[in-house]
Amino acid sequence: MTSTLMRKLMVAGAVVAALGIVACKPKAPAEAAASDAAAAASSAEASASSAVAAASDASAAASDAAAAASSAPASAAP
Repeated sequence: MTSTLMRKLMVAGAVVAALGIVACKPKAPAEAAASDAAAAASSAEASASSAVAAASDASAAASDAAAAASSAPASAAP
């Protein structure tokens, strides 16, 4: 074998080894970040749901107050 062919084989082997090392790295940080993002989204969804429920309760209370005010007898003016 010539030195040029040997050099090309060594470079190709180094590239394959480098790709193998990169491909086998643990992906825990990315998975943890995805899990944290999912938890944050779930928390935001729960907060939005409770805000909608509170707004609905406030709307119902305002409606009840308006109904009570309209059904109250008018005060007689002197």
